[in-house]
Amino acid sequence: MSANANGNVLIDRDRLRSDIERNAEFGATEALKAQGHGRTVLSGTEANRRARDYLVERLEDAGLSVAIDTVGNIFGTWTPASADPDAAPVVAGSHLDSVPEGGIFDGPLGVYAALEAVRALQEAGVEPARPIAVVSFTEEEGTRFGGGLLGSSVATGHRTVEDALALTDDEGTTLEAALESIGYRGEGRLEPADWDAFLELHVEQDTRLEERAVPAGVVTTITGIVHANARFVGEADHAGTTGMKDRTDALVAASEFVLELERAGREFAGVGEDGPGTAVATVGKSHVRPNATNVVPGEVELGVDIRDVEAETMDRLLERARDCLDALEADRGVETELEIELEVEPAPMTDRCRNALQQSVADAGVESLSLHSGAAHDAMYVSRVTDAGMLFAPSRDGLSHTPREWTDWEDCATGARVLAEAIRRLASE
Repeated sequence: MSANANGNVLIDRDRLRSDIERNAEFGATEALKAQGHGRTVLSGTEANRRARDYLVERLEDAGLSVAIDTVGNIFGTWTPASADPDAAPVVAGSHLDSVPEGGIFDGPLGVYAALEAVRALQEAGVEPARPIAVVSFTEEEGTRFGGGLLGSSVATGHRTVEDALALTDDEGTTLEAALESIGYRGEGRLEPADWDAFLELHVEQDTRLEERAVPAGVVTTITGIVHANARFVGEADHAGTTGMKDRTDALVAASEFVLELERAGREFAGVGEDGPGTAVATVGKSHVRPNATNVVPGEVELGVDIRDVEAETMDRLLERARDCLDALEADRGVETELEIELEVEPAPMTDRCRNALQQSVADAGVESLSLHSGAAHDAMYVSRVTDAGMLFAPSRDGLSHTPREWTDWEDCATGARVLAEAIRRLASE
């Protein structure tokens, strides 16, 4: 049996590391290796096929039955003799895709820690009352298709299978064609509403755990997100012959908007007062037309990102943005528009799953923090239809979506150990 004197499940750190390092080879290039530990694994590519094939092989090696749904979500189930095969399963996992030149832990840690948890439970002779499953969701990052969280959004009914398969990349290739080309367009649809619970281990992508030298973070809430497009229409004029008093400069108006949104974000985050809260407000994208040095800008579009764990705060930030646009119309003479492109409510994690993780942290004899997630994860969609919880492992310097992303192997193993204990606890209920 793989358990210590206290009955705690023991994780094989070397086996977990081997799986993550093997997965890191898919989509890696010499240039990325020179930068650290990078990979580019976009959904439906050859690198994605190889990563999927390796996962399926490892799931089957561990005795899990594997199913692939219509949008390529991978689901491996362990149903030991002790379990009622008709009982709702406890599920854990994450995703295998990456952003371009991303890191090796974001996503794969959650998938392979879930698999390692199952193997450790098997080796410890644990006899769960219900099945335990490992899931890898398709296209979490949204780099190639659909804006993110695609597999989990389809599984939870927030997006139809038909709409998802019809999504196209920049070259016009559909998700359906991409999945068929790598042999991962399966059948049916995952039903997380039929799961007993879902747990996701992920790298923190921030420095809160590292700064406090704490190896585990139990997530309270996954932030809500609003993406909006702010448009400013002025008048394009000659930069040399149009006097300063005669201009309707769309970029100047847009610049004032950027600064006001930053002020509002800092205000709602409590910067300079009681310490930062959880609200953030960002302008991360801009298009200027005609975008010529010798032309007064006539039109600007800005991509706006607003996040918080409280929906009311997000609404108030949007109100400040709209008030600013109204003022700019009056003061600058521009026409403005704010179009909401994405609106996702904050997702609190379930008390039952949080308690299971907290108790498992205590059983493992390590410290933990309760903290929110400022990034979106598949668990936020799953939490809409069943009990869900998230666990964070530390990220060195908070870096993510870069080859410099790093989580120490001991922290990976600690996260997997807490995950395994929480799965055991939930699957025994």
